[in-house]
Amino acid sequence: MPTDSTLDAPGRWRTVDILTCAVLAVAFGVVFWAWNFVWAGLDPVLAFLPPLKGILYGVWLIPAVLAPLIVRRVGAGLLTEALAATVSALLGSVWGVLVIYQGLLQGLGGELGFAAGRYRRFGTPTAVAAGALACVAATIFDVVVWYPDTELWSFQLPYIAFAALSGAVVAGLGSKALVNAMLPTGVLDRFPAGRERARI
Repeated sequence: MPTDSTLDAPGRWRTVDILTCAVLAVAFGVVFWAWNFVWAGLDPVLAFLPPLKGILYGVWLIPAVLAPLIVRRVGAGLLTEALAATVSALLGSVWGVLVIYQGLLQGLGGELGFAAGRYRRFGTPTAVAAGALACVAATIFDVVVWYPDTELWSFQLPYIAFAALSGAVVAGLGSKALVNAMLPTGVLDRFPAGRERARI
């Protein structure tokens, strides 16, 4: 029995899907806001290799991967990531309103990973690709807006590469692990992933 495909149309949204994305967005919006302080606090620690701070990025990309893995709807990552960024901004992000635009790009980056599988593949490779692509989108925004004067080879490309690794591991593998941990509890039974488990 396949475990890497949807059981219903990925473009058909239900009320429970929208509510789930909203709840995830609020929860991770608070996490984003708190992670801003971690990012700032570790900046001096990573000063010996500035691009290495990209390794901290993955936490900010989890909604872009987790939401599509749960609800399996086109645009779930974009919606949840953008809403989470908005919550973070409302709580007082140091990057102001720009974080909302970045959230949109992060969500779009994550969507590319699922779109590559036509929203019918939700296994580990897809999650890893979505996490990495979300981080690439986010850090390209960074180097254009925040770090335009840094060197391409000594900062920008390594920064994007470290972030992509973080996105693949933390957002990709991390989100997949969260879904797998929730499956036995039955909380996902109203979603394709849960119904898929019941049919195995």
